[in-house]
Amino acid sequence: MDFQLDEDQREFRAVLRDFVDREIIPVAREWEQSGRYPTEIVDGMREMGLFGMTIPEEYGGLDLDPVSFALVFEEIARGWMGIAGILGSHSLACRMIAMRGTEEQKRKYLPDLAAGVRRTGIGLTEPDAGTDLQGIRTTATLDGDHYVVNGTKMWITNARYADPLPVLVKTDPSTSPAHKGMSVLLVDSSLEGYRVTKDIPKLGYKGTESCEVVLDNVRVPRENLLGGVEGKGMQHALSALEWGRVNIAARSVGIAQRAHDEAFAYARQRRAFNQAIADFQAIQLQLGNLSTQVQAARLMAYWAADAVRKGRADGETGMAKIFCSEVALAASIDAMKIHGGYGYSTEYEVERLYRDSILMSIGEGTNDVLRTLVAKSVLRGETAL
Repeated sequence: MDFQLDEDQREFRAVLRDFVDREIIPVAREWEQSGRYPTEIVDGMREMGLFGMTIPEEYGGLDLDPVSFALVFEEIARGWMGIAGILGSHSLACRMIAMRGTEEQKRKYLPDLAAGVRRTGIGLTEPDAGTDLQGIRTTATLDGDHYVVNGTKMWITNARYADPLPVLVKTDPSTSPAHKGMSVLLVDSSLEGYRVTKDIPKLGYKGTESCEVVLDNVRVPRENLLGGVEGKGMQHALSALEWGRVNIAARSVGIAQRAHDEAFAYARQRRAFNQAIADFQAIQLQLGNLSTQVQAARLMAYWAADAVRKGRADGETGMAKIFCSEVALAASIDAMKIHGGYGYSTEYEVERLYRDSILMSIGEGTNDVLRTLVAKSVLRGETAL
């Protein structure tokens, strides 16, 4: 077993870390509180080529290995988790197009998506269907050379910038089981009837928008059916979500690391009874546990990412997402406790870390649902422990 990053990965992490320290951390709290969109940060990520990290080099992308992919989200989330969301949905949709799209679809979309000229997201969730994707109601009825799409999608990250937006639909609502009648359509934002109707207010996860998207008799060309074959939509979505769990696990590590850093810095600086509170054993016990949990989460995230590199890894990515997300929440709470009353103030970073960490146990499948996925994977012998 090798628990070390290779030289290329270490150099890549150093570049990411420098970018986050210079361009994100100094402005994150102010911009988050004011609701300012991080245009300059997005431009910086575009210049670094990060919008192409899951796109093959032949289409202008970086084609990162899964561990390097995880490093991006760990470092960006260390600065501001919401910014990682801008890359998250985009990179998963790009991978889905790269892995499942027709050659024509790849040539049409991937070069601009890799360059950040276009951006994208994934239209899965609906008002009455989140974890249960087979319960979606959005339909696509074939009418000549076009699909007529009707439905509503919710919580869509990058919705105001996505072009195209891959949308999970039912091309055959009568099929049983339901997933056999589901497909993905690449919906261009300029099509008549496609509307981003509202931004959804959120406790945390600021910096990127989460929106409602309404599709009202949208006519989507037949050639925009992902892969050119109906009935593969659920497979397409699940293949993207596997990388998505690595994404969320890595973001969780970034949040936990930042909570760790803020807690240690404050414990060294804050004085009580004529000494730094870091000198008190009660605080040291908390700090020692915090360091241990953060490093365990990091190793779990990298282990899962490496498992993805080797093939299908539902169990490993499920474990990592569960463990890392719960470490992120615990780390942010511990950091708040070490800050005392100041941890509750919006003048300090830790309250934002707490608000952002809560989403990690919900996004890309709730932790309780993932626990069943992990159990089934182990029972089937797909995940060996």
